[in-house]
Amino acid sequence: MTNIKNYEKTVYNEAWIEERADPYVYKHTDGTYYFTGSVPAYDRIILRKADTLDGLSRAEEVTVWTKHTNGIMSKHIWAPELHYLQGKWYIYFAAGEEENIWEIRPYVLECADADPMTGNWIEKGKMQCANEDEFSFRAFSLDATVFESAGTYYYVWAEKVGVGKMISNLYIAQLETPWKLKTVQVLLTTPDYDWERVDFWVNEGPAVLKHDGNIFLTFSASSTGACYCVGMLTAKEGTDLCDPLSWKKDRYPVLKTDSEKGIYGPGHNCFVKSEDGTKDIMIYHARPYEEIIGDPLYDPNRHARKLTIHWNDDGRPVFEYEKQK
Repeated sequence: MTNIKNYEKTVYNEAWIEERADPYVYKHTDGTYYFTGSVPAYDRIILRKADTLDGLSRAEEVTVWTKHTNGIMSKHIWAPELHYLQGKWYIYFAAGEEENIWEIRPYVLECADADPMTGNWIEKGKMQCANEDEFSFRAFSLDATVFESAGTYYYVWAEKVGVGKMISNLYIAQLETPWKLKTVQVLLTTPDYDWERVDFWVNEGPAVLKHDGNIFLTFSASSTGACYCVGMLTAKEGTDLCDPLSWKKDRYPVLKTDSEKGIYGPGHNCFVKSEDGTKDIMIYHARPYEEIIGDPLYDPNRHARKLTIHWNDDGRPVFEYEKQK
């Protein structure tokens, strides 16, 4: 359902994949692209497969897992990500409970078969924290991603903390196994600035981009309407990534609403290489209008989009909306 009253099509806001929020694209070692994302019903996990990025928009969509009818993993199936670790496929996602819909926690699925589209997915259960960690995954936790640096795998996620006012922060830890943390959580970023505190105080949706020895970690901020935007942290490869002092936070968002181009509330992105491996592509979601009827969470028109990352003379990524073909 599109908000016809406030929707104006431009050359910039044509959807790449419609009604798929929190988009995630993985490029496998054989060059195959896989796509997943949140569906508006929040009731299942889907995958697409294609030889090219553009092919994903036309690819058949397969449901690889469906929510439980009650108990854990039975409500709000959010933000799945597909990763290939130690010779197996893993899907990281968040979910609530039918009996307590905001009991959002991170979960893991595993597939040992060659093709994740047709393979058997096994529930590994809730993501496990390190044995000595007394805090992780005790509260509203979501939007996990995994990345590698210098041979070590890291898990980054959002979790709400606070008494009274709840604040969504980003945390990082090393992985022991694909479903368990090796180290205790470390706070990476909290909503410091006004653009991170619109309606709700939020840092969420982390994504990692590497370039010339730098690690850029983008995240989404504020509530999920037109104020939603993308911030960024930067660290050097080879530094202690579990030390907050290794990271520097940008003062202003790197991507935000552009009403002239008809793009509202961009965020929850990922990064993937182009077919020839020479370009970095940002996959993100946004709406084509500002005015939302009802709760933004249940407005289905967060469409997946893409843009090409360019690099400035300082080796930093430049985020610019581009005309859609």
